[in-house]
Order: sequence, then C-alpha cells, then structure tokens
Amino acid sequence: MFSWPTWGEWLATLPPDVRDSAVSLAERFKELGAQDPEEWARSEISENIPQLARFMVLRALWREVISPWMDASALSDVAAAQRLIDAGADPHDVLLVARAGAYEAVVAAVCVLDEGRDPDAREGDPGWHLIETDADCNPTGREVGGLHESLGETDRSGDEDADLWQ
Repeated sequence: MFSWPTWGEWLATLPPDVRDSAVSLAERFKELGAQDPEEWARSEISENIPQLARFMVLRALWREVISPWMDASALSDVAAAQRLIDAGADPHDVLLVARAGAYEAVVAAVCVLDEGRDPDAREGDPGWHLIETDADCNPTGREVGGLHESLGETDRSGDEDADLWQ
C-alpha cells in the first residue's frame, strides 16, 4: 500500500525557495480557516492546481450565500418564512430549509461553472472558464476548476455540510 510522505518529509524534498513558498502557502490556508492547510498547499505546489483561489471562491460562497442562513435574523425579510413561524414552525427548521436551499443553489452554480459550457449549446457557442488572477487581476493562466469537489471541505464549521441534513 502506498503512503504519502508526511508534510515534513515532503518539505525536506523541496528546494529551499519552493519549501518557503509551501510553508507560506500553508500558513495562508491556516489563516483562512482551512481544515487541512498543509494538504491544500501541497496540492497547489506539487500539482500546480490554484488551490488558494479555489479555496477562496468556495469560502466566499459559504460566507456570502450559505452561512447567513444560520442566523434567525435572515428570516425577517422572508415573508413565507415568517408565515411558517407564525403557523408554529420551529424557526431553526425554517433556517435549515433555507440554508439547505442556498447550499443546493451553490452546488448547482459551481457545477455549471465547472462544466464550462451549456450542455444544450450549439456547436460554436461560447463556453466559460474561471481563471485565477494575481493580486492585480492579471490572469495567471491557471484554471480554477473542480469547485464541486471541495465545497464540503470549505465549510468553516468543519461539518462538511452534514449539519444541513439533520
């Protein structure tokens, strides 16, 4: 059975400049709340996948679209939610339904982005790619894909979205 080298063993195999980049990148992932910062950094360095960009997109989607539905105040502007609560529904359950809906919408959106084209498009119709940029918004040429694969891993609660289905 194949076993990946530990973080320290892997770092020891790298040239000093790449090792410094890997350590710095892992530290940034840790600052951003990644559950396994060293694995995200190792993947970016060894596989040339823009993992930091992927992580930041997914983290922003959790923060801006899914996580707001953890706060009961989010229901105050949703008339249907207020009617459910007034009719006796548990506000926590209403929040879970709203949050699960937001999660499913994000899953669908990242799958559309990952697909890169409309499956009903005609030949010659355009498609799309999400591309990593540097700090000045210049494209790096690395495609930010496979977002659907890591959505659960970027749940800051550490539950990998399991709490949505309780």
